[in-house]
Amino acid sequence: MADFSQLLQLGQQMQGKLTEMQTELAQQTVTGSSGGGMVKAAANGRGEIRSIEIDPSVVSDGDVEMLEDLVLAAVSEAQRKAQELYRSELGKVTGGLPLPFQLPL
Repeated sequence: MADFSQLLQLGQQMQGKLTEMQTELAQQTVTGSSGGGMVKAAANGRGEIRSIEIDPSVVSDGDVEMLEDLVLAAVSEAQRKAQELYRSELGKVTGGLPLPFQLPL
């Protein structure tokens, strides 16, 4: 029975570390950009978009389709970087052990 209680304690410690990791990720910022930096998107480490910056010269062209593509590319890059950060931090918490499921951001 001692093994089961140790396993339960280990699970509780892991849950605490995961909660702490998610809190820390929410405080970190990653940035994606497109169009040579004309459009930038910032996200927290959980992938939530926090801001978008658009160089005024992109808007003056009046090409809405291009602007939409640039915004989408910048947001996608920011979210990809957030996912990489998440995986890196998760690896630290789990000691590199693969988990049998994907944790929600």
